[in-house]
Amino acid sequence: METLANYINGEFIPPKSGNYMDVYEPATGQVYAKTPDSNSADIDDAVQSATAAFETWSNISRNERSKILHEIANGIESRLDEFAEYESRDTGKPLELAKSVDIPRAVTNFRFFADHALEFETESILDGNGSINKVVRKPLGVVGCISPWNLPLYLFSWKIAPALASGNCVVGKPSELTPYTAFKLGEICQEAGLPKGVLNIVHGSGQNTGSAITSHPEIKAISFTGGTKTGETISRTAAPLFKKLSLELGGKNPNIIFADCDFDTMLTSTIKSSFSNQGEICLCGSRILVEDAIYEKFRDAFVEKTNALIVGDPNDDTSKLGALISKEHLEKVLAYVALAKEEGGTVLAGGKKTSINDRCENGYFMEPTIIDGLSADCRTNQEEIFGPVVTLIPFSTEAEAVAIANSTDYGLAATIWSGNPDKANRVADQIDAGIVWINCWMVRDLRTPFGGMKSSGVGREGGDEALRFFTEPKNICMREV
Repeated sequence: METLANYINGEFIPPKSGNYMDVYEPATGQVYAKTPDSNSADIDDAVQSATAAFETWSNISRNERSKILHEIANGIESRLDEFAEYESRDTGKPLELAKSVDIPRAVTNFRFFADHALEFETESILDGNGSINKVVRKPLGVVGCISPWNLPLYLFSWKIAPALASGNCVVGKPSELTPYTAFKLGEICQEAGLPKGVLNIVHGSGQNTGSAITSHPEIKAISFTGGTKTGETISRTAAPLFKKLSLELGGKNPNIIFADCDFDTMLTSTIKSSFSNQGEICLCGSRILVEDAIYEKFRDAFVEKTNALIVGDPNDDTSKLGALISKEHLEKVLAYVALAKEEGGTVLAGGKKTSINDRCENGYFMEPTIIDGLSADCRTNQEEIFGPVVTLIPFSTEAEAVAIANSTDYGLAATIWSGNPDKANRVADQIDAGIVWINCWMVRDLRTPFGGMKSSGVGREGGDEALRFFTEPKNICMREV
């Protein structure tokens, strides 16, 4: 049993209250560590150390900050297999997925923003009346970064890397369900030479630690990824304090499949977009809209491929799906399957909890699930499930597909499959989503804006958007004398 610590002012320290929470391994259902349940006193210490470090960190050259971020990336990369094991244990995801996606992406995030911040130039505008407007951007100061449990280091680094690269100091909170790679990140920062106080990692619950971050008067901005309900709570707290907010929230993403698509490529990708990471990715396509002409062909082929997926021990290379994050979340997802049946749906594949032998016999595993026969406006098709559950919905026309796709409160992502570029782009233009993939899924250029519409969030992350969020623009207008 390992006891984790907060990372404040460059040191590992216990929570002031002495309170800890159990950390469960989803694949076994067993407690393997204790993580701090920090409170406002710990956040006060973290803010104080970040404030003290800000003047120096914000005034060193961008090149020097870039070098340190590259050193952090080097440190993670040198321990990639080790960090992947931590991530797999914390989340229940297949170890191979953590090795190939989660930890490499965390490395890439640090490298990308280390370099991209060097290209983030001051703007000069000549107004034609003999004056020059110079737009400069200054770091905000101390900012709060709160990350979710599904892609722990991946999304934590996605926030803290641009914040640090642009000269801010950070008070970060990883999910209490998956704290371990963030805990170990402190070691990497020490070895990389990151000055004390520049990054502070404080563990704890949303109720205690998260709320202390969002309400702290000296924290100038909040970058949060997580559930829409939590985003509403953060907004109510932070808005009266005039904090900048970036909220990447839930999704109920449509995957629109036209009859003229490349069927085999689409089918392979749709399996991934449905069930990767046990469906616990905000970008997964949980509503699969299929044109009438190929509906039965797709349904039968999709069920066959889904039934062939192996749910197993995350440490087994053959496992395509691991465990869900917690017992409570498993029960929530299973409850939605029961709801779907009540609403008239038919379970074509999966739908049940599954047991894995040996060390995983008490883990939180579930079969990948396909549901047919539901109306587009039922609760199952309107509410975020965030698990290995997808629904099939037929459509006849472009207009009908667009109407169904836009019928939820969410607007994060969408996928369109068609061999007709004009039609695909026409439909994409009408979809209410912050990101639309055509004939692909999860292809990411980190320079592009990332975020959602409607209840899927406020603001954008990625590229210049992230650096703009973590800086304040100042216009200096000078007339030549």
